[in-house]
Amino acid sequence: MTKILFYAMTGEKMCFQHVLMNAVDLAAAGVEVKLIFEGASVKLLPILETENNPIYRKARELDLIAGICLACSKALDVYDEVKDLGLPMLEDMFGHAGMKPYVQDGYSVISM
Repeated sequence: MTKILFYAMTGEKMCFQHVLMNAVDLAAAGVEVKLIFEGASVKLLPILETENNPIYRKARELDLIAGICLACSKALDVYDEVKDLGLPMLEDMFGHAGMKPYVQDGYSVISM
């Protein structure tokens, strides 16, 4: 089975929408998909939540979101807003969300 990890770095909402669309589309086709919010993308979580973004909601319903980078959330001043979303705060790589566990589990990584 194909496994893909979207390691989302972009903080630009329009670009990030494509990460979400691809993740949901591939999951619907039977691909095992996970998504990590890393870098500037962590700043989009409060926006996606507030606007009740439908593609983001679908990704949450499908349990595609592996987690949020703890260090970036703190550095970009959104930690207090994202900590209660019920998503894992990831810090396995020097306080950031690492790719290694997914690579070791056979995931191909796409960083956008």
